[in-house]
Amino acid sequence: MDDPGTGADSAALAEVVARQRAELERLRDLAATAAVLERAKGALMAVTGCAPDAADQELRRRAGDHGRTLLEQCRLTLDTLPPPQEPPAPAPPGTAPVPRKAAVPRTAPAPSPAGASQMAGTAAMAETAAMAEVLGEMGRELVRVRSAKELAGRLLDHLAPQVRADAVLLYERRAEGGLELAGHAGIDARFAAGWRYVPPLAGVPAFEALAAGEPLWLEDLAADRVRHALVGGAPERWPSRVWLPVPAGGTARFALGVLRRCEGPFEPRERRLLVAAARLCAGRLRVFDTAREAPGDPGVAEIAQAVFDALPGAAVLLTPLRTAAGEVTDYRIDAATPQAVDVSGRTGRDMVGRLVLESYPSVAGEPLWRGYLETLESGVPFESEPFAYQETVGGVALTGTFSVRAAVLGGGLLVSWLRHDPLDRQEQRLADVQRLGNLGWANWNLLTQEISWSAQAYAVLGRDPGQGPLELEKLPRLALAQDADPLTAAIAGLIHRGRPFDVPFRVETPEGVRHLRMVAEAVSEPDGTPAEVHGFVQDLTAQRTAELALVKSERTMTLQRGVLQAERALAARLQQALLPLPSKPVQLAGLRVEVAYLPAQAGIHVGGDWFSAVELADYDALFVVGDVAGHGIDAVATMAQLRFTAKGMVSTGTSLTVALARLNHLLLHSRDSRMTATMIMARYDPGHRLFAWAQAGHPPPLLVRGDEVRYLDRPGGLLLGASADPSYESAELRLEPGDRLLLYTDGLVERPGEGLDAGLDRLARAVRAHGEGEPGSLEALLAAMLVDEWRDDVCVVDIRVPGRGAAPVGVETDAAGTGENGGG
Repeated sequence: MDDPGTGADSAALAEVVARQRAELERLRDLAATAAVLERAKGALMAVTGCAPDAADQELRRRAGDHGRTLLEQCRLTLDTLPPPQEPPAPAPPGTAPVPRKAAVPRTAPAPSPAGASQMAGTAAMAETAAMAEVLGEMGRELVRVRSAKELAGRLLDHLAPQVRADAVLLYERRAEGGLELAGHAGIDARFAAGWRYVPPLAGVPAFEALAAGEPLWLEDLAADRVRHALVGGAPERWPSRVWLPVPAGGTARFALGVLRRCEGPFEPRERRLLVAAARLCAGRLRVFDTAREAPGDPGVAEIAQAVFDALPGAAVLLTPLRTAAGEVTDYRIDAATPQAVDVSGRTGRDMVGRLVLESYPSVAGEPLWRGYLETLESGVPFESEPFAYQETVGGVALTGTFSVRAAVLGGGLLVSWLRHDPLDRQEQRLADVQRLGNLGWANWNLLTQEISWSAQAYAVLGRDPGQGPLELEKLPRLALAQDADPLTAAIAGLIHRGRPFDVPFRVETPEGVRHLRMVAEAVSEPDGTPAEVHGFVQDLTAQRTAELALVKSERTMTLQRGVLQAERALAARLQQALLPLPSKPVQLAGLRVEVAYLPAQAGIHVGGDWFSAVELADYDALFVVGDVAGHGIDAVATMAQLRFTAKGMVSTGTSLTVALARLNHLLLHSRDSRMTATMIMARYDPGHRLFAWAQAGHPPPLLVRGDEVRYLDRPGGLLLGASADPSYESAELRLEPGDRLLLYTDGLVERPGEGLDAGLDRLARAVRAHGEGEPGSLEALLAAMLVDEWRDDVCVVDIRVPGRGAAPVGVETDAAGTGENGGG
């Protein structure tokens, strides 16, 4: 059995449907009556030349005189119009076409005045009939339109062939005084978007037509563009145009614009037709308003609007529009408070019914849009930071700064906003400057005793705002005792003599001592008496702390530099005492040996580069070049230890490889086991001219033999101090008369940003260029290699085998007669 409540619900629903159907029929009848009335008025205007109001009164008078309804009288008036003339039939092929109007022969007798008048009347009636037919077709089309945009399209369809129209614009006057594009046809989307809203500016033709209540014909582009602000980004596209007020009960709320791409004035027939078309539009537009204002049961939107009418501030009720999948595509404004004003100037109920993305398209995808969505999903209110919104209307950029808040209300959003005017923004900027600069302003009126401090002044001085500001004379009470007297003297000089001051002082706060700076000046009376003092106080604690830290750091650096310089001097004296540098080449075991040592130009430490050239007891020669990692006294001490130990072991018969292994063990078990060193050690047998050598991670010797310049292949060997069980190998080379060998440290070939191989290539090229010469030729080689500042010590031992018949070089020996020389 059916639910008892079902029948009652069905009956109520049927009653609502019937009532809405009846209302729809009433609106349709009203639309039909309005369309026929406008057609009849247009026809009567065309026949008699009367004004629109006179035509309306005449139709109503005739209907009353003959006892007809207004609709019957309108149809009777339209039926009595003569039919339009048929166009002439086309001429048969091969014959001359028959003209639409025969020319009057020159020999024909002139028509009588009565005949001429009859002919003119016939032509006027024919033109009137044709215009009435056009208006009749137009009226029948307009009855079926459902929107202002559709109405504009139908108008263009009919006006294009009749008046050479290329575009139609229909603007509606809004409550705030501006014009909004209600419908358009014949223009692109960019044109429509750019001129969607026209603010109430002087010189806009649509405003002038509405104000005068008369059409404004713009037929001379050169003059019109000077006198008027023409719509459209390129006015030359529309050389002629007209703006017609659409009358409605004595006032015009709509302006109809017809734009043409052709030049020249409108013909009289075109003018009459356009005026009549505007009258036809009035009836249909009134139907749209009636449909919007049709009475009905108050719903949620009406109730919400009634509530919003009583609310203060700017707020709207947004209803989300969703797809079938539930995705929000837009929002509709269903209610608005009277104080709600958008950036375009629309207020209150003028915003109701609009869609957000259509009215404010630039908010799509912005933080505001995302905030709306998040609030709908989470229910958590959204509050935006102040942001600038700009909208271009009619070529004019309108900008506003807003703060927006959105909260869920039912199934929609209650959105309120605050528009920041320039004064608010200026105050906000001042507050931001004080906060960022960590300063606050203060003002003392010495005549009225009024005192005002900014909020930041309380924060800087560490004073509770609840205690209020201090008098200027009492301000030194906040300063530390040792800073109070200078501040008191400065304030006294300002009050009594008007002398401005800039004084630093300190205050004690719960967070610690603050370093402050106060700057103040006086505004004096005409007689010079200070009347008002204004200034600011700034927190310089961070800056002062940094300055004190910098001073402390500079003192520490100065002390450290002195210690390092003393250490360098001590290391240099120790190095010179251990390794005196020979002043000229020496001869060892028949070889000419030249030594060069250059300390690093960067830094203040002494390096650990060293050499040894010793003639042994069996007349062999020992050559050693080493490089201890690091600088300073530790490096010099390690260098001395390795130098004397190596000399002692080889002098007692220890082989080169065994000597390197024991030196490695010595470094690993020294006081600083992190020390490492590279070394090349060689023993020369003059009887067999045999040069035997071993190395520990050191660059290879460079051999010059005739035109050949090459590096010797290095035997295996890790640097000293790197491994507990290294393996060292040795190699031999038989020297020939005229041979030259270079032993060196890596400081000679290293450059910042350059690989070791590139440095070795440079050395080979420099030796070719500076390979010959008398003793002292190392200076030219070093000058070529060390062009820029070098960062490491450089040590070079240049060994030459005298050629056949060469004179021996003088020998310089040490106190023990060993022929030994060295440098660090």
